[in-house]
Amino acid sequence: MGYLITGATGFIGRFFLAKLAKRQGPLYCVVRSDRAEARLAALGQQLEIEPSRLIPIRGDLLSPGLGIGPADLDRLHGQIAHFFHLAAIYDLNASAEVQIAANVEGTKHALAAAEQINAGCFHHVSSIAAAGLYRGSFSESMFEEAEHMENPYFLTKHLAEKAVRDSCAVPFRIYRPGIVVGDSQSGEADRVDGPYMVFKMLQKLRDNLPKWLPLLGPEGGRLNIVPVDFVTEAMDYLAHCDDLDGRCFHLTDPQPLRSGEVINLFAEAAHAPQMALRLNTRLLDLIPRHLLQMALHYPPARRIGSAVLEEYGLPEAALKLLNYPTRFDCRETQALLQRGGIQCPRLQDYAPVIWDYWERNLDPELDLNQCLCDRLRGQTVLLTGASSGIGLASALKLARCGTKILMVAREGDALELACQQARELGADAYGYTADLTVDADVDALLQWAHEEHGGVDVLINNAGRSIRRAVTDSKERFHDFERTMAINYFGALRLTLGVLEHMEKQRRGQILNISSIGVLTNSPRFSAYVASKAALDAFSRCAASEYSDMGVRFTTINMPLVKTPMIAPTKLYNDVPTLTPDDAADLVLKGVLHQPKRIATRLGILGAVLHATTPKFAEIIMNAAYRMFPDSATRSESTTLARRQEQINFAALLRGIYF
Repeated sequence: MGYLITGATGFIGRFFLAKLAKRQGPLYCVVRSDRAEARLAALGQQLEIEPSRLIPIRGDLLSPGLGIGPADLDRLHGQIAHFFHLAAIYDLNASAEVQIAANVEGTKHALAAAEQINAGCFHHVSSIAAAGLYRGSFSESMFEEAEHMENPYFLTKHLAEKAVRDSCAVPFRIYRPGIVVGDSQSGEADRVDGPYMVFKMLQKLRDNLPKWLPLLGPEGGRLNIVPVDFVTEAMDYLAHCDDLDGRCFHLTDPQPLRSGEVINLFAEAAHAPQMALRLNTRLLDLIPRHLLQMALHYPPARRIGSAVLEEYGLPEAALKLLNYPTRFDCRETQALLQRGGIQCPRLQDYAPVIWDYWERNLDPELDLNQCLCDRLRGQTVLLTGASSGIGLASALKLARCGTKILMVAREGDALELACQQARELGADAYGYTADLTVDADVDALLQWAHEEHGGVDVLINNAGRSIRRAVTDSKERFHDFERTMAINYFGALRLTLGVLEHMEKQRRGQILNISSIGVLTNSPRFSAYVASKAALDAFSRCAASEYSDMGVRFTTINMPLVKTPMIAPTKLYNDVPTLTPDDAADLVLKGVLHQPKRIATRLGILGAVLHATTPKFAEIIMNAAYRMFPDSATRSESTTLARRQEQINFAALLRGIYF
């Protein structure tokens, strides 16, 4: 006697097939196409199942009787002891029509096939979603009591289970797994839903905020999360126990955690800041329902909510489950599983494994270059300061996507060489020599970009000037402030204003500004440079609010110290930690790909926090740095060896900050 399985190459199916492979008998698997059959064969090879045991059966979930042909029906008749129906759509965002066709009608077709082949037992893999959003404890004997099934996924899982209960012509057993995640030992998974939906948000928080920063978040309801290895081991065991026909089994965690606790567990695994204060969202129940609905449907509130969800990649349907109201009574199933030595592992014990596998294998942005190429396909990038340093390194990395790059610099010979390097790497690169402090040059550049290249989709304001001089030595050098403003602020501003009209018409675009960590830390001796960069930062923040709903994004990179020709005159920087231009270019690519509001180092963010919360303390630290470091190369040469070592150690401690 053998097994017939639908969905054998799916997430749960692959793990379940590995369990069944340890038992005796042929494994018949329903496949829809040649591609699915090849995938099944590859899976069998991976699991070391003999090809003679792993037998594909052509069929289709959407066809009556699964579309199994007469010859195969005859072949299977009376030979199947266990029919496992795992195939279904697990997608909260799929349309109702698609989910009904697969989950409800597909189950009915599987039931018809089970009757045709006279299967020994029909095993239906349902879900805790079949209970809807029932308030209270839902037992394994409950079904009709399910409520609040407005979501199509919940409704179709309930209706599919109802079809089994009402019309199954052979003995049946029903399994209701919780929210299934990867293997508790390896983290292996092949789909991203459930708690995975908050992983990208946690990753962004980790990359932008220090781990110690306390956050505010929801307490939420209890999310019943179970690893796939527990689910499949339990199904395999229960399916082969005697005298359990007609029963339903909750494959759930007997001690589920609240959604806030779950988020904190994965935040800890990600080394991201955690929610130190969690609010009980059930307090919203105290607000009259009609008033709450009015507030939630208020147009500005909906726009803000939608924008936040889009920014962090959170589907609205998943957000509603944060306050999940149902508890699942699994005591009877737990008693059965204990006889087989099977128990659900604690999420606390395997959350780091789940996170690690996701970040190494499932993060959709793992292939930075491919994602970047997809993002820039058909778009034009204008990059200033492109002949050296950060600009040249960024151009060469962008070039690998075959992007059209308009490269701008003052030095014609160096620019032509840079364009040639970019073309050799695959870019459609064009050079334009211009001084961005000259109005006529900027006007001509913009005319060239619009008339000959159809406008600019991504503007990278990289060109800049830095002056390292104390305020006391600048009292007679007002032109220092004018020169830095001319290029760092007014030059970038002229270009920004010139490309916005095209972006407005396209309803998409990005302005990316290479700013400085000094804007966050208020570095001494860089008052002219930091003031010019801060002006551009302030303009970008204001403009971003105006263009937020038009698809035009403003990104600021508060770049730490980078080893470029701009810092060469300060000899001290030869001995302190700096980024390479390639490292800095990676930050630029990250900015183009993710379009964040800001990219900054954790030290830079700490500096901003200190200046905002304890300004006098931050001032004292910066003053100590100011007194420690010399004003000029001449004074640096006379510095004692001990003093110089002290400077280097201090600079290493505050890595990347200008002094």
